[in-house]
Amino acid sequence: QLRLVESGGGLVQAGDSLRLSCGASGHSFDTHIMGWFRQAPGKKREFVATISWSGDSTHYADSVKGRFTISRDNAKNTVYLQMNGLRPEDTAVYFCAASAALNMVSNDLAYNYWGQGTQVAVSS
Repeated sequence: QLRLVESGGGLVQAGDSLRLSCGASGHSFDTHIMGWFRQAPGKKREFVATISWSGDSTHYADSVKGRFTISRDNAKNTVYLQMNGLRPEDTAVYFCAASAALNMVSNDLAYNYWGQGTQVAVSS
């Protein structure tokens, strides 16, 4: 079992940066693939980024590639999402999630544990 808690969201202006954090409690954080997803009002939840167990491999949605960076610190049971060059279309509730899959996955159905989400709002 893993319990995930996100933090770091807020209201920023276009072009600003934010760093989201997701702390995990429970067992075996370092054997779970971690991912970030987001859901804007009236839209389906979408994949943002994922990172391997060790942190040496990452994968991003095309919409955030080059602007967002996912990382993890297994000693602190924490995964991060550094978001630079924020745009109004990045406005959403951001969720972190953990998957017991062997490889990185972008399908939310593969994720077993979810946080409660943190709101990010970007004004133009």
